[in-house]
Amino acid sequence: MVKNLLIALLAAFAPFLSIAQNTLYFPPKTGTAWAATPPSELGFCPERIDSLYQFLESRNTKSFILLKDGKIVLEKYFGTYVQDSIWYWASAGKSLTAFLVGQAQEEGLFQIDDATSDYLGAGWTSCTPTQEAAITIRHQLAMTTGLDDTPTTNDPDPNNCTDPSCLQYLAPPGTRWAYHTGAYRLLQDVIAASSGLTINQFTKTRLLDRTGMKGLWIGDVMYGRARDMARFGLLVQAHGVWDGDTLLHDQDYFNAMVTPSQDLNQSYGYLWWLNGQPSLMLPGVQFVFPGPLFGNAPPDLIAALGKNDQKIHVVPSKGWVVVRQGNSAGYTGIGGNLVPIGFDNDLWAYLNLLDCNASSTQYAHEAAPAIQVTPNPSSEGIWNIRAVERMDAVEVYDARGQRVFVAQPDADGLRIDGSAWPPGVYFARCLVQGKFSAPMALVRY
Repeated sequence: MVKNLLIALLAAFAPFLSIAQNTLYFPPKTGTAWAATPPSELGFCPERIDSLYQFLESRNTKSFILLKDGKIVLEKYFGTYVQDSIWYWASAGKSLTAFLVGQAQEEGLFQIDDATSDYLGAGWTSCTPTQEAAITIRHQLAMTTGLDDTPTTNDPDPNNCTDPSCLQYLAPPGTRWAYHTGAYRLLQDVIAASSGLTINQFTKTRLLDRTGMKGLWIGDVMYGRARDMARFGLLVQAHGVWDGDTLLHDQDYFNAMVTPSQDLNQSYGYLWWLNGQPSLMLPGVQFVFPGPLFGNAPPDLIAALGKNDQKIHVVPSKGWVVVRQGNSAGYTGIGGNLVPIGFDNDLWAYLNLLDCNASSTQYAHEAAPAIQVTPNPSSEGIWNIRAVERMDAVEVYDARGQRVFVAQPDADGLRIDGSAWPPGVYFARCLVQGKFSAPMALVRY
């Protein structure tokens, strides 16, 4: 009786569960046809579109696409780049890998709580057998393997290396979040080993052919066109269903993929970046920053982000998918070039103003206190810090998140003496009227 009742309820609610699918447009799998929605239907002002394009061009953009419910609203190519030009996804391909992992698990090829060594064999790291056996596929997805991502004299860039000699034990799995590309890349080997296919064969048969996407993994990096990235964004917007064809039935996995995967970095799911969370961590530093990933963007935005500002933004509340390809937009600071986030925030300032009736940044958070740091960078490790309002305290942390300085400023500000600190990036935050400012990078060279 209970079973029959559940079946009846599911039947009754089925139309409502499929509403999102019915309102989405999916372009044909072959050819170049793709339905469009005129920008005027969304209330976009032509002059504001022009301003957006000027901003994008000034920031080394090659392609830009904005979809609304699957239809193209804006599509622009710059310089010699055209619709069929091929570009690398960089780490935006991590998010595609996360989707493939969900498909592989659904096929019964593995479970994400399986030990990675079950598929890569013993000795894929330089850990002890016990340490290595504790690392699971889930840890790779969540960037919590505990493997050492920090530079050394012998290996100044361990982040991308997949050799066992590069994969050294640092902390128990699940206790430390670090953006470690080397550990992530081996997920492709897990898929290949468990399926008996190459990663390109698996990707083509499970994802590309079923959505009309084109692409190729070359050296663990996906290459494709802007429209291929847009198709993938649309697939994710549709929760893994493409025009009635369900590529990923396991919605528990899908929801886990696009929600916080651990408590250390709340802005990270399974290889997806999440906006609207109370705090975040970024590559290269063991520091938890307060506030969301992109203050100017809708809080439900999820993002596939890659080096040199390769982007896929999926925004369910707006029905938008936003894609950007190109060279680095030129932003420096926290996140470096691996996951530069300053460009995204400025991009959303322009996107929020596309509507002719928009007069301010809709999602902007309360402005931080006006704080000045000079000189920065500093060759001597001496910084002077001042604020418009009186500061109650100043704290400085190193790249590992260890506090190295704390003091109470006077009315004129504070002199931070880091002359004994090694060269590198440090982070200062100021307590003003009971609230800490966002961390500011202090650079000593």
